[in-house]
Amino acid sequence: QVQLVESGGGLVQAGGSLRLSCAASGSIFSINAMGWYRQAPGKQRELVATITSGGSTNTADSMKGRFTISRDNAKNTVYLQMNSLKPEDTAVYYCYADRFVLGVRYDYWGQGTQVTVSS
Repeated sequence: QVQLVESGGGLVQAGGSLRLSCAASGSIFSINAMGWYRQAPGKQRELVATITSGGSTNTADSMKGRFTISRDNAKNTVYLQMNSLKPEDTAVYYCYADRFVLGVRYDYWGQGTQVTVSS
């Protein structure tokens, strides 16, 4: 099992910045990708960005240039630097991790952290 604990959410004005962190614990030795998804009220959960253990990243087009994902493998932590925040970025942000065991992928989710951007 993998446990994910997020931190860093909060209230910020439009144009501001926030940095989210997510620390993994448990069976971390086999974690592959880590990342962030978000879910706004009344909307489906959507990809924000992911990063593999090797450092390859994938960021949603609408967030490229504003959001940057990074990872510290030594600390088993993934970060999301969010700049130029907009009111439409308001959502619960969920940390994500996956790992493969005998060819089977297991997905893990954090409890979520609220990000609210005021206009």
